Amino acid sequence: MAITAALVKELRGRTGSGMMECKKALVESNGDIEAAVEAMRKSGLAKADKKSDRIAAEGVIAIETSTDGKRAVMIEINSETDFVAKAEDFINFVNQLSKTVLEGQPADLNSLMALALNDAGESVEVVRQALVAKIGENIQVRRFELMNSENGVIGSYRHGDRIGTMVKLTGGDMTLAKDLAMHVAASRPQAVSGEDLPTELLEKERDIVATQAKDSGKPEAIIEKMVEGRMKKFVNEISLLGQAFVKDPDVTIEKLIGQANATVNAFKFFEVGEGIEKKEDNFAEEVMAQAKGS
Repeated sequence: MAITAALVKELRGRTGSGMMECKKALVESNGDIEAAVEAMRKSGLAKADKKSDRIAAEGVIAIETSTDGKRAVMIEINSETDFVAKAEDFINFVNQLSKTVLEGQPADLNSLMALALNDAGESVEVVRQALVAKIGENIQVRRFELMNSENGVIGSYRHGDRIGTMVKLTGGDMTLAKDLAMHVAASRPQAVSGEDLPTELLEKERDIVATQAKDSGKPEAIIEKMVEGRMKKFVNEISLLGQAFVKDPDVTIEKLIGQANATVNAFKFFEVGEGIEKKEDNFAEEVMAQAKGS
């Protein structure tokens, strides 16, 4: 069967692959476009599997919020390079994914990957694999956070594409919620209040502070006051309610939300690649290895 330009164009439209790759697949399938599509998907899956172990620590943080501000989702999608994270195909995948997840409300990452992402009913995982095959890099949907607030609002903030925050608020308004989300991005608290901080973290810090205070040689009564004072400062520095508001350092977050009769129920902070061990390339060692091999 003759492989026409129209047939190649149709296959490109369905798979997003290059012209020569489409023509080759059509030749091998003797012009059967359905067989060519299936073969290319199998090939794409194989390529995706081969790339799945490669470190993907770049990417974007995406946030999608419902029109009434009561539902929101934040997702981290990773790529191997910052260049691919700015590519149109990658951005389109991210935008469609965030809308689909907000609507689908999946319970976990496996459920998210099984959601239908396009009009053809293809799952997030199938579309991801096709994107890996097309772009040539490992792409991963790493994590997501859904927030729902029936009696309040959800504020969000993105600092570029790499940092995202969400704050769930009861009372107050959207302006306050967005201000708090921006504050979380800037100050990075570890918990809403001191009561929410891990006991292990507090005990470790108290031990350090107590040791430093004892080394001062001051009386025991003074040492106890020093420890309590430093612990109070430590807790305020890393808990949201105790921090000074970034827009007005003279006001604490606790005082700010108190003035608005609001309550912070929860917050979430994402940063691209956070906690992923990146491969460090040593250019000098690479050159030496090449020189020895030549």
